[in-house]
Formats: sequence, structure tokens, C-alpha cells
Amino acid sequence: MERDGGKRMIKRFLPTTARRFLGVKVKPEPPTYELYDQPGQLKPLLDALDRVDEVALDTEADNMNCYRTKICLLQFLVEGKVYLVDALAPLNFDALYERLADKHLLMHGSDYDLRLLHDLNGFTAKSMFDTMLAAQLLNRQRVGLAGLLEDYFGLVMSKESQKANWSKRPLTKKLLDYASLDVWHLPELRENLSKELTKLGRMEWLEQQCLRQIEAGQAGFPTGDENAWRIGKSERLRGTSLGVLHAVWHWREAQAERLDTPPFKICNNSLLLKMAEAAKDHDQADAIVGAIHLGRRHPRLIRSLTTAVKKGLETDPDSLPRRKRNRDHRPLTPKELAFQDRLKADRDVLAEKLQLDATLIANRSQLAQIARDPARMGELLLPWQCDLITSLPSFVQNDP
Repeated sequence: MERDGGKRMIKRFLPTTARRFLGVKVKPEPPTYELYDQPGQLKPLLDALDRVDEVALDTEADNMNCYRTKICLLQFLVEGKVYLVDALAPLNFDALYERLADKHLLMHGSDYDLRLLHDLNGFTAKSMFDTMLAAQLLNRQRVGLAGLLEDYFGLVMSKESQKANWSKRPLTKKLLDYASLDVWHLPELRENLSKELTKLGRMEWLEQQCLRQIEAGQAGFPTGDENAWRIGKSERLRGTSLGVLHAVWHWREAQAERLDTPPFKICNNSLLLKMAEAAKDHDQADAIVGAIHLGRRHPRLIRSLTTAVKKGLETDPDSLPRRKRNRDHRPLTPKELAFQDRLKADRDVLAEKLQLDATLIANRSQLAQIARDPARMGELLLPWQCDLITSLPSFVQNDP
């Protein structure tokens, strides 16, 4: 027993570089941290932010247990110290976000966080290093934080808290420990990724990617889409089936908002489409909902669902919102299609040479739009992507 314990201690205190070299994998020890969840507690964090130009940041949100997503916890690493801030506590966050807006951020998978912070707090980042984007540009097989920490440092992260209810209070020590680790190793991970990117000459690529991510964050999440009800394979539906789908989708939204729960917990998309499909063969609501079961909420919801189906059956399909035509969706001409195919073939060859995911250079939709109008490439791609596309033989030789 003493020998085994000694081995565990040796593994734990090995430097991360040594653990990686020796193939040793351990469960990471959470750092010490401070939790701020009471009025007047933020001053130490604000003072720390005033002394630095960079801060590691992560958020925990609740989109699995409520209708409207909300930020539940903010995690900061400042001057080697972890601060956890309860975003649902009665705190004044104005000074915090003012200071953050002037910092260089170190984040992992920032797209969702930046959009959420913008929508809920009007926050826009100044500059950023995203370790997930960096890993993608290095063509890492695993780009999630847990995978990168295991690959680089031999740290095996627990997955138990990934689907936790972050809005439930009080937050357990287990959840807080998990949250602290999301920022604790980011500086060391950034150091490793930066060395590899610099060696490949791709640091400028990352800077462009991060800037694009910040710009995307300012757009927040799409809202008010009158065609959001057109889910899955709804394009195959016609007539009353479309009316039923429109009605039951909006019924689900109303019930989810009333119960403050995610729509998928009321009824999944498969059941919505099943009811819409059933409208092809049935003109009575009872027959359509007869094969549907809503789980534990069924007795309370079936009556309102039946009413919604009746409304859908009575809806004139021509009165439903129509999709807006987009010039980018115009079918390619035979000449444009041939050009797209040549671009794709050359892109794939280049991606293989660079050992890079081909879609990072340009995805299929972008290639189609370039084939349709090469002059628009600057609107679609980043400068480093444009440089690669314009170097392709098919682009150089293209006859407008």
C-alpha cells in the first residue's frame, strides 16, 4: 500500500512536460480559488484586474434546464489565482465588465461564451487567444479542452459535471472544483500551442480567426426567425402537414416558456414531425395525437396539444411565413459547378500538404459562392484563407 501511494504521489508531482514524455496520466488537482456570491465581494478581483493586461476567462451557462439560457458562473484566472463569481448572485457586475472590455482574453471555445456575454451583458472582447481555434489550426485530432489537457499534460478531466444544473444553488464543491480547472491550465496550454503555431508560421492565421470570432460574438444569437419552425426534413411536407408543424412547434415554445424548461424536454423534433406527417392521412386531431406520448407531463399537456393540432389542420398553408430567397442559394450553372469541383479538388490537395482540415481553408458553401462570384471572396474568407485559395491552380487558371 505504501508503495502504491508513493507511485501516486510521484505521478502527481511530476512536471507536466515529464508526465507527457513518460505517458503518465493523472486526475488533475483543482487549484485553490475564491467564490464571490455576496454583495461587496468583488473588490479583490477588480483590484487584480487593474494590475494585468490579460485574464483567462470561462463561463458556465444553463441551457439544459431552463427556457432562456443564462450565465450562472464566471471563472477567472488572474495573476495565477482563480476567482469564481456567481453570476446569479445579487452583485453589481458593471465594473467587472468594464474592466474585462480592456483586457486580452485567454479562452477555450469562445464562440458560445462571447455571444452569450454580448446578448446578456452587452460585452465585447478587445482581443483574444482561443486555444480551441489554435488546436484546429494545428490539425489536432482532439480540440476539446479535456482532450488537449490529456494529450499535452496527461491530465484526465472528469466528465461528470458537463451536464450539471449550474443554476441550482448552492453550487457544490465538486462543481466549483470542476469549474476552476477550466481556466487553471489555459496559460500553459497556450504556451505549447503558440510554440507549434509559430514553428508552422500560423500565428497570424490564429489572430485573424480570433478577431473574426470576436466580430461574430457581437452578432449574438439569432432571434425572431419566423421560419424557425421549419425543422429537420420539413421541406418534404406539404399542405395541412405544414400547418400542423407550424402549430405544434409554436405550442411547444409556449409550453417551454411557461414551464421554464428547454423545448426539447417538452417534445422532441421527431414527435413534432411525426404529427405533421400524420396529417397527410388524418383530418382529426385526436387521431394525430393518439400515437403521441409526452412522458410524465402527458396528462397535463395532451389537451393543449390537441387544440394546437386542430388549429394547424385549419390553417391555410399559403398563410404561413415563406422562406426569403437568398442570391447565394441560386443553383450553380454547369460552368460554375465545374469551377467549384476544380477548386475543391485543389483545396483538398493543399489541405493534405499542409496537414489541415480542408474546411478550415474554405467549406463547401464558401467554395460554391466563390465559384459563383470570385470577386466576393474577400467577404467570405479571412486574408490567410484568401491567400491559399488564390494560390490554387484552378483559381489562377480560371477563365471568367
